[in-house]
Amino acid sequence: VCTPTQTYPHDTSAYTQGLIFHDGSLYEGTGNYGQSALRRVDLSTGRVLQEQKLDHRYFGEGITIWNDKIIQLTWRNRLGLIYDVATFELERTFSYRGEGWGLTHNGQHLIMSDGSASLRFVDPSTFRVVRQVTVRDGRTRINNLNELEFVEGEIYANVWYQDRIARIDPSDGKVVGWLDLSHLYPKQKRAHRDAVLNGIAFDPQERRLLVTGKNWPQLFAIQLPD
Repeated sequence: VCTPTQTYPHDTSAYTQGLIFHDGSLYEGTGNYGQSALRRVDLSTGRVLQEQKLDHRYFGEGITIWNDKIIQLTWRNRLGLIYDVATFELERTFSYRGEGWGLTHNGQHLIMSDGSASLRFVDPSTFRVVRQVTVRDGRTRINNLNELEFVEGEIYANVWYQDRIARIDPSDGKVVGWLDLSHLYPKQKRAHRDAVLNGIAFDPQERRLLVTGKNWPQLFAIQLPD
């Protein structure tokens, strides 16, 4: 069980789908039709400093930063959105098969989840799938892989409707461990059934994770174990 070292305010209107910590700033992608946005957020206050709303046709999903661009997936539109990291101006789009859920990268490939047990490794220049792994804990397939973060050589993944994060070996998809976050924000306090744990950002300077959930009032910092 992971004990938070710090707690920060989080906007309860944010249906969190993607979370990144980059150059001292927190970036958040939010979902729901007509409410989806890309945001830069002040970590200490939870205040939205910069925002780009998505077209009402799009349901925003995972985000990552690659070469001064923010890449954001959409759920069922099969469309990725590419923004300038400084201005949030939408520069171009790309297409992919199936649904878009979580997104991260390992410095070489984008890594995507689609709600299944599969993770796709994608060439960031052509957006072609280079390889795929199936995530398993022992022999059990781990379905509903959601928000992703690449942390010190491992893929950390939210599992939809579970209050734990899978630590995944990117070479073969094996689960090497779990982070139990069930105590952070008890289910009975949550506004609705879909207010689940979702959102993992890694702060490499402090070696900590920043985690939250959809419409949660707080964001939690968790120190990585040595």
